[in-house]
Amino acid sequence: MAELARLHGSGRLAQIEHLAKTEAVPANFLAQILGKLRTHGLITSRRGNQGGYLLARSPEEISLHDILLAVEGGHLHLSGNFQGRSGRRLKQVWAEISETLEEKTKSYTLDQLRTKNPAEMYYI
Repeated sequence: MAELARLHGSGRLAQIEHLAKTEAVPANFLAQILGKLRTHGLITSRRGNQGGYLLARSPEEISLHDILLAVEGGHLHLSGNFQGRSGRRLKQVWAEISETLEEKTKSYTLDQLRTKNPAEMYYI
């Protein structure tokens, strides 16, 4: 998504091969992620020889939370037995952590995550 943000507005589409090489992600795994992002309306794609992927909205309008929801289906969820004293407390603490995580991921937009300089590298 950060690479798509860098290309946003340039008129260029990103092919899977370019994205895989740039972000050091296997192309077949990337194709699965791109499918989820497309399903959630964060990216669009064009078929054909000159096809590729681009953001569906501007980088300022896409939050890290949006991306997390599309790719992971939400934040990390705690499962297990919450019946005992420790379980109830753990559930309460995890709810607080989840709320903080949600707020924080909503506060970062894709525009803030993209790097302008190719030498800068952030791993998301």
